Amino acid sequence: MRTPTFVVVGAGLAGARAAETFRSEGFTGRIVLVAGENEYPYIRPPLSKGFLTGAEERHAIYVHPAEWYNEREIEVKRGCQARAIALDTHELALPDRESLRYDKLLLATGASARPFPGAGADLDGVFRLRTARDSETLRTELARGDRHVVIVGAGWIGLEVASAARGYGNAVTVLGRETVPLNTAIGDQAGAVFAQLHRENGVELRMETLVARLTGENGVVTGVALAGGEVVPADVVVVGIGAVPNTELAVSAGLAVDNGIVVDAAFRSIDPDVYAVGDVASVFHPVLRQHLRVEHWDNAERAGAAAGRSMLDQAVSYDQIPYFYTDQFDLGMEYSGYGPLARDAVVVFRGDRAARKFIAFWVAEGMVVAGMNVNVWDVNETVQRFISLRVRVDPARLADERVALDDLLVGASEWRT
Repeated sequence: MRTPTFVVVGAGLAGARAAETFRSEGFTGRIVLVAGENEYPYIRPPLSKGFLTGAEERHAIYVHPAEWYNEREIEVKRGCQARAIALDTHELALPDRESLRYDKLLLATGASARPFPGAGADLDGVFRLRTARDSETLRTELARGDRHVVIVGAGWIGLEVASAARGYGNAVTVLGRETVPLNTAIGDQAGAVFAQLHRENGVELRMETLVARLTGENGVVTGVALAGGEVVPADVVVVGIGAVPNTELAVSAGLAVDNGIVVDAAFRSIDPDVYAVGDVASVFHPVLRQHLRVEHWDNAERAGAAAGRSMLDQAVSYDQIPYFYTDQFDLGMEYSGYGPLARDAVVVFRGDRAARKFIAFWVAEGMVVAGMNVNVWDVNETVQRFISLRVRVDPARLADERVALDDLLVGASEWRT
């Protein structure tokens, strides 16, 4: 009988975990990872954290060393950009007229950093941060120190880069459109904590600011022009305005796409032999009863393994609570929760916001739908229990540090049915 072939397009963390799961669950067929970058699978959080700051070396970003794949007979085609999918013949077109026939195909193509939409985006000294090469190049630039770094965008990437840039002794200005940093992610009250953190560490925050274009001389960036005409001088500009899912293969193949490749809770697309996972996938969430696209590391870690099991015909209904973390200056934070439910929720703070040592809970219809612990550790599991259980909470007791959090969980029933 012909040996079955599983092909994974996109060799990031999600794709690597899927391939790892194929083998650990007993699949003996051929496994091929098609990596667009000339890299073995790696994880992305260090690119804006430890590796960018210089605290970690490059080898720390890799999911596994090269020999791990060889030992498990997992082929990794590095620097190989998939060109097209023929659903009817189960073929993946590769460069130089090469093709791979698959029995099952997993699209883990990730997302790309959104480019600056105005003039000047192609000037030297303008950076985006998504790949290992991006981080390596930017680290070299920031490590020179004594530069004026302007960051367009006040989201997670922008603030993490600001923290790293200040650590190297650069002057840093962050330009954001919202009233406070991270407004769309965690709201004004929690975002204000990060605003104060950055100002105390010498970052100039300019919020409610519109950027018109990037200016330059002789092909090199010199500044950021604002909508009102002011030009903010810059030696380095970092554009951190979000990411766009890499859906080109799916679109050209005729798969359903809506803010990512549309899949069910088992990562199955409208084609029974094509699956999608990670940053590129819009996955039906059985708790929310809606599709959700999550770009964070933890989702790639867990969902990659779950997609691997699904492709082996195991029963999968992916219902994990989204989780992410950040490190900025002396602040460490973990966040768990459902963004769509948290948007209109009331925020309850437990602890000392001024000292940046607290837990924030987002409460909607009397229940916790998201939680964020800042410089408070070993509580994330408890926070997730609040979210996963139907806990009717009294906001006053939730905020009262004299009341043990575990006492508030007594008698709760499961969300999942």
